[in-house]
Amino acid sequence: MNMHLTLIGIGTGNPEHLTLQAIRAINEQDLILIPHKGEGKADLAELRRAICDEVLTNTATKIVEFDLPVRDENTADYRKRVDDWHDAIALTWRSAMAANPGAKKVALLVWGDPSLYDSTLRIAARLDPAPTLDVIPGITSLHALTAAHAIPVNDIGAPFLVTTGRRLRDEGWPAGVDTVVVMLDGACAFQSLPSENLHIWWGGYVGMKEQIICEGPVADVGEKIVAMRAEARAHHGWIMDIYILRKLP
Repeated sequence: MNMHLTLIGIGTGNPEHLTLQAIRAINEQDLILIPHKGEGKADLAELRRAICDEVLTNTATKIVEFDLPVRDENTADYRKRVDDWHDAIALTWRSAMAANPGAKKVALLVWGDPSLYDSTLRIAARLDPAPTLDVIPGITSLHALTAAHAIPVNDIGAPFLVTTGRRLRDEGWPAGVDTVVVMLDGACAFQSLPSENLHIWWGGYVGMKEQIICEGPVADVGEKIVAMRAEARAHHGWIMDIYILRKLP
């Protein structure tokens, strides 16, 4: 099958974050695939549909929704269960494409940017036969967070590191940096660190109408952030959040 697959970064789900390149790409597609991640995350599919309603003017473009496979959390080996999950997602993509044989140009709308802590590119590499691939960059949650707090991500001439909550919790503060960006943290891993001289800039649903933010010394605002996050997740059924930690003199 001669398939052209485009991964379109859509930022945080705010239609105003779409680039002109992304809007043009959306309108060039024969088929747009929208995943369902379960009832608790129905808003995510709805936001993708809302983006299409906002910018899609090509009446020939077909939108198809599909159920995303659930990751098996019972396998002890984290890497294996992620690999198995990605294999299952690739098969689901292939099935959705095969069910629409007339579609030569297919797209997926990717939160943030397809290259920053997102597995869409790795899943696309598992498709067989391999499609021709295009990537449209999008505004990342990191950009949305720094904009929401009106801060630069780094000090002058200083490096920063982007990592996950799991690694921060298991490995502690990374060596060689004073600033850490933490993504994919479902358990507020900053609680595992000594809070003295540690400042946090946190945001949930950054860039969206539901945006909530908080900043300050971790010793002062850490418990508040944990409570805000729990309340927001209970209300919406899901949460996407990100934060920056910085060691202060």
